[in-house]
Amino acid sequence: MIIGSMDTLDENHVDYPAIIQKALAFLREHDFTKMEDGKYPIEGDKCFANLQRYNTRPEADCKPETHRKFVDIQFMVDGEEFMGWCPLSPDLEEDAPYDEERDVTFYKALIPDSSIVLSPGCFAVLYPEDVHRPQASVGEESCRVTKVVVKVAIDSL
Repeated sequence: MIIGSMDTLDENHVDYPAIIQKALAFLREHDFTKMEDGKYPIEGDKCFANLQRYNTRPEADCKPETHRKFVDIQFMVDGEEFMGWCPLSPDLEEDAPYDEERDVTFYKALIPDSSIVLSPGCFAVLYPEDVHRPQASVGEESCRVTKVVVKVAIDSL
């Protein structure tokens, strides 16, 4: 997982692949507060953005997940959420088998459990070996968030 902020992207020392740079430029160039929820193409089916608005939930209601075909770039536009993370390992117990159509495997828990808060302007780049638990509330109160999840095909890296 790589964590960053749009405010410091130019000073970032990460050498992102070209398609991830293109996705980050897309995130930087759009005012998502004025756009409708939905799917936005960046580079055909190899890279696209999903704009979504939802209420965060209690951490216990959020399932850890991984993806095999896509890298996620999760970008917080408005609000904040608690995102759990751990590396993929044999210690993790699947909650459900891999769903090829949705490109997702869910797990029972993160082992070990590390967490960050995604706040406005922050993003996380999550590779297939990054188990992540998005959409959790920070504290006990639910929060309305606007978030963009860019999907980048692994075979385009």
